Amino acid sequence: MPDLLIELFSEEIPARMQAKAAADLQKRVTDGLVEAGITYAGARAYSTPRRLTLTLSDMLARSPDLREERKGPRADAPEKALEGFLRSTGLTKDQLELRDDKKGQTYFAVIDKPGRPAADIVAEVLEDTIRNFPWPKSMRWGAGSLRWVRPLHRILCITYDEQGTEIVPVTVDHITSSDITEGHRFMAPGEIKVTSFEDYEAKLKKAHVVLDAQERADHIWADATSMAFAQGLEVVDDKGLLAEVAGLVEWPVVLMGEIGEQFLDLPPEVLQSSMKEHQKFFSVRNPKTGRIEKFVTVANTETPDNGATILAGNQKVLAARLADAVFFWENDLRIAKEGMQPWLDSLGKVTFHNKLGTVADQIDRIAALSREIAPVVGADADAAEKAARIAKADLASEMVYEFPELQGIMGRYYIERAGEAPEIAAVAEDHYAPLGPSDDVPTAPVSVAVALAEKIDKLTAFWAIDEKPTGSKDPFALRRAALGVIRLVLENNLKLSILAALSSESLTKQVTELGKTLLSDVSSKIEEIQKRLSDPNYVWTVLGGTREDKEKELADLKIRREEVGSILSNYQTWFPQIPSDLLSFFHDRLKVYLRDQGIRHDVIDACLAMPGNDDLTLLVKRANALSDFLKTDDGENLLQGFKRANNILSQAEEKDGVEYSYGADVKFAETDEERALFKALVDADAEITPAMQDEDFAKAMTAMAALRAPIDAFFEAVQVNADSATIRRNRLNLLSRIRTICLSVADLTRVEG
Repeated sequence: MPDLLIELFSEEIPARMQAKAAADLQKRVTDGLVEAGITYAGARAYSTPRRLTLTLSDMLARSPDLREERKGPRADAPEKALEGFLRSTGLTKDQLELRDDKKGQTYFAVIDKPGRPAADIVAEVLEDTIRNFPWPKSMRWGAGSLRWVRPLHRILCITYDEQGTEIVPVTVDHITSSDITEGHRFMAPGEIKVTSFEDYEAKLKKAHVVLDAQERADHIWADATSMAFAQGLEVVDDKGLLAEVAGLVEWPVVLMGEIGEQFLDLPPEVLQSSMKEHQKFFSVRNPKTGRIEKFVTVANTETPDNGATILAGNQKVLAARLADAVFFWENDLRIAKEGMQPWLDSLGKVTFHNKLGTVADQIDRIAALSREIAPVVGADADAAEKAARIAKADLASEMVYEFPELQGIMGRYYIERAGEAPEIAAVAEDHYAPLGPSDDVPTAPVSVAVALAEKIDKLTAFWAIDEKPTGSKDPFALRRAALGVIRLVLENNLKLSILAALSSESLTKQVTELGKTLLSDVSSKIEEIQKRLSDPNYVWTVLGGTREDKEKELADLKIRREEVGSILSNYQTWFPQIPSDLLSFFHDRLKVYLRDQGIRHDVIDACLAMPGNDDLTLLVKRANALSDFLKTDDGENLLQGFKRANNILSQAEEKDGVEYSYGADVKFAETDEERALFKALVDADAEITPAMQDEDFAKAMTAMAALRAPIDAFFEAVQVNADSATIRRNRLNLLSRIRTICLSVADLTRVEG
């Protein structure tokens, strides 16, 4: 069984595309071969900046012979039906077989498909793969029709076994396959003939090409960390940058360079962002001071001077980049020390959303809501409002304009330089968190208050303009905002009513006022345009626009006025519905969050059905206790006892048309088991009621577990539907007490089992 080696050799492939391209090559080729009947034992794909490689082991030498039988029309069917069947099979009438069938004699076609050599199938599949490769972006060059990410130079395609190596003939435009590849562009140019994958990999390495991207990444990281360690420094971990740099070089040469002394006082995040985004450098940090002091770059070639010329050039370019950063930093610091008011004023001209006003409007809403939330999370209301008003000021700074990923981080520096307390400055960075499931959650009270306000305002505002997530689409990251609220509440163990926060008076007032302002602005523009259009003496100019332009603008503004007016007029009836609608959205996100932690969906539903389900901390506490309880034998058996009692009771209530919810009296008990159950229910209720008031769900579950034995004994010894109507009614009311006590802890009717 032969092995297969394919290499597609081109100009440099962008690093971000290489891993997916290698996977696509493997999938498309292997799928095509398997579909044609060629199976194999194993496959592996590789990528470097100039090549995509695929190797298959133990491939079938030819596809198997196939025999296919197809049932056709009956012998007495119209002639056209038979003609159509013959066309579909490619046979003639005399090649068909007549067989007896249930409905009479029927034509059958027996089609023999002989197997084909694997090389022929590989050639077809590879040509189709190359011509229809799913590059995100591709280009044409020369006179051919082929599109590739960069000009394709060579196709290497061979099969090999113990008998030798054969070239699989493939031609795509002007490129014909061969057994030739090339080494490193500078260090080993020229052709290399290969006979197998092992030969190919070894000769490439000898020609200064490391084929495996992971091997290149491991080499880069090992050399970089060793260099840093030797100087008492450490490389800042960045797996994304490591993968990208490994895709930029075929022969990684790791070099460590100096950062000019005049740049070392820049915030480490600025140095790191600038070097990563513009130069693809790794930052090297002094662990004692936290300062970024050096950088690591990865060259694609070895030089006689051991990289000195490369480093000199890189340091020169880096100095120019960092000089810009110093300029931004110094300008921003000057504004920060003066109170940041110019930035705050400019945010009044930055649109947050065309239906929700400016970023300044958003800040007003967050500040008011932060003040309301602050006492609930143990924060000072004045501090929370103040922090909220300046937390987004850095959005207007030059540094954040240049490096948007530093928003919040730079805000913390600027607010500190403005003389504010550290807990106020920290809010600038913290109020965006958590952005992802692995991000840390703020714990400082002021940060928690503003972070909650920012996310709750975002959710409420977009719900108010009916911009909810749909299916997989969530352009405003509202699911992430809801999960952020959930994590902030749970990980800080907050007792916060989500409904109360969503029904905040400040939110309702701010959004309503916003709607009025938007409506007023649109109406003013409409009046202005109408006045201009009605003036026969108005001179239309290129700068002023044409009459047709203004008429179109007027029509768009009238539609906009209707939209805003509709939203505003519906606030009275619709805004009160937003909190409950949003609470359901929170519950959906919470289900996902808890399922990831191993809590069953039915357990979550049982707790969501209970009062107080807008207190997420309480809800999760209850869910954890119920989940743990149901994992015990007592919990599982008590659940069965409860379900039995509930089923009997529900059937009796439906049959009798009455509700058995009171009146159970121990004096009507006829058996010891009945009397024991009465006592057990009284004892359990005496423990469960105060435990529930104290929100001690574990204690309540433990007390409920004590009911297992008396309930089991009751059902074994007692017939509920007794002949005596009085006894039957008393026993049904006793079952009602079981149901009431169990349902006071969680809605066990929703638990499966």
